[in-house]
Amino acid sequence: MDEILKYFPDLTPEQIERFTALGRLYPEWNEKINVISRKDIDNLYTHHILHSLAIARFMTPVDGSLLIDLGTGGGFPGIPLAILWPGCRFHLIDRIGKKIRVASEIASEIGLTNVTFQHGDMGECKLKADYVISRAVMQLDELVRIISRNISSEQRNRIPNGLVCLKGGDLAPELGRVKRPILDIPLSDWFAEDYFKTKDLIYVEL
Repeated sequence: MDEILKYFPDLTPEQIERFTALGRLYPEWNEKINVISRKDIDNLYTHHILHSLAIARFMTPVDGSLLIDLGTGGGFPGIPLAILWPGCRFHLIDRIGKKIRVASEIASEIGLTNVTFQHGDMGECKLKADYVISRAVMQLDELVRIISRNISSEQRNRIPNGLVCLKGGDLAPELGRVKRPILDIPLSDWFAEDYFKTKDLIYVEL
C-alpha cells in the first residue's frame, strides 16, 4: 500500500480502505481462481495496482465519463481506477468468465458501485465510451480496429476521446501500423521503480 501512497498521497480515507482491502482480497481469490501469476502476487501493488494507476498520471476524466476496460482479467486497470475516480463509470469486459467473476466479487466486497461487468468480447458491447482502457491485451492496430466503433463522438474531456493502454517491450513495430495520432509516454517518467523501465502508456486519439 505504501507504493500507492507514495505517488497518490491525497487519497480519501475510503479510497485508502479500498486499496488496502485489495491487498487481502486478490491473494485470497487467487488461491481459488488464478487471475495473477502466483509468482507475481507478492508484487500486487507495484505490478498491478500502481501500474493500472499510471493512467491517472496521464489524465483525470470529468465526472460522468464512461471508460470501457477491455480484457480486464481480474479487474486491471478498471478496479484501481474506479476507486480513484468514483464519479466516473467503468464497464469491465473479459472473455474468461472466471476472471470476470473474481473482478465482480472483489468490486462488490469493497463496495464499488461505479462498475459493471461483461463476460464476452468487444463485439458484443454496444456502449459508447469516452475512453477504452486496457493492459496489453493485443497488438495496437488490432485493438484500435476493434474498439473504434465504441468511442463516443461527444467530447467532454480535455484529452480527446480515444484509447489509453499500458504496454511493454519494443513497441515501434506496433506504433508504426497505427495511422492515427499517437502519444507514447515511458512510465519511468512517472514512477521510479525498476519494473516501469520497460513499460509505456500509449494514447491513441479516435
